[in-house]
Amino acid sequence: MTASIIEINDVTKQYDEQYAVNQLSLSIPRGEIFGLLGPNGAGKTTTILMLLGLIEPTNGSIHVCGFDSIRNPIDVKRRVGYLPDNLGFYHHMTGFENLLYTAELNNISREIAEKRAYDLLEKVNLSESAHKKTGKYSRGMKQRLGLADVLIKNPEIIILDEPTLGIDPEGVRELLHLIKTLNKEEGITVLLSSHQLHQVQQICDRVGVFVEGKLLAEGNITELARQLFKQDTFVTVVQASPLKEELMKKIRQTDYVTNVKKNGNELEVYSKQDISSVISQLIIKSGAKLYQLTNKHFGLDEIYHRYFEGREQHGSR
Repeated sequence: MTASIIEINDVTKQYDEQYAVNQLSLSIPRGEIFGLLGPNGAGKTTTILMLLGLIEPTNGSIHVCGFDSIRNPIDVKRRVGYLPDNLGFYHHMTGFENLLYTAELNNISREIAEKRAYDLLEKVNLSESAHKKTGKYSRGMKQRLGLADVLIKNPEIIILDEPTLGIDPEGVRELLHLIKTLNKEEGITVLLSSHQLHQVQQICDRVGVFVEGKLLAEGNITELARQLFKQDTFVTVVQASPLKEELMKKIRQTDYVTNVKKNGNELEVYSKQDISSVISQLIIKSGAKLYQLTNKHFGLDEIYHRYFEGREQHGSR
């Protein structure tokens, strides 16, 4: 089993009567891309700042790369690269000069820093703009330079807070591809905070749904569906004819089925387990013709929005 590089245990951050983070426990294995997904104000940035030792939790413990973030924040910062949502570069300096300045702050020798800076600028597709002042960089270029900036000290973890804000679609595609490549080729652990569903689904190994300071569910897409929609995790879409009432009754009475929706010759069968083989047998035995049977897979967008629809209908959990 892969060792955890980030361990958060029962962490709470309280401001007066308001909980920014409420009893958060989370373990992230080394080499994983983990997505913190949630609306603005959910507590994602507060969690990141506690990981970095920039603010202290009210209760609980946090360990990053084996170090206590509160007691040993310098040790954590040496091993973690952080890209905030608001980038700050010296606009009168070039991209190359900004990287050298960061390297100097991290006690990296000039010779090593120059080689590493050129290598990183090539990796983030900024070689041609290396000696251009960052005040003239586009938002997308600044984000790519920001990624090079957090990598200059060879971190074990990179934390990205809303890294694609304000970038055009092509720039987003390039940045996400770059993050995925770095993770695969160099084994860097990535913690990505975002409210962009599609982007998170594209590159993250696992996702944590974060709302009102609480981690409601975590896992890959299938695991999230099971946690958030325990009663109808699986949806089997069937096209058959004729769909007589006797057949419909048998399907409804089948083990694990929670709901059946009929629209003409199409059925949507909701169930706690995958029972597609059982449904196909029932249809064929009834004498009906089976034209198509597919399992519908929940995307992150549907999981997320169906969850919030449930909250609005039934109140907060």
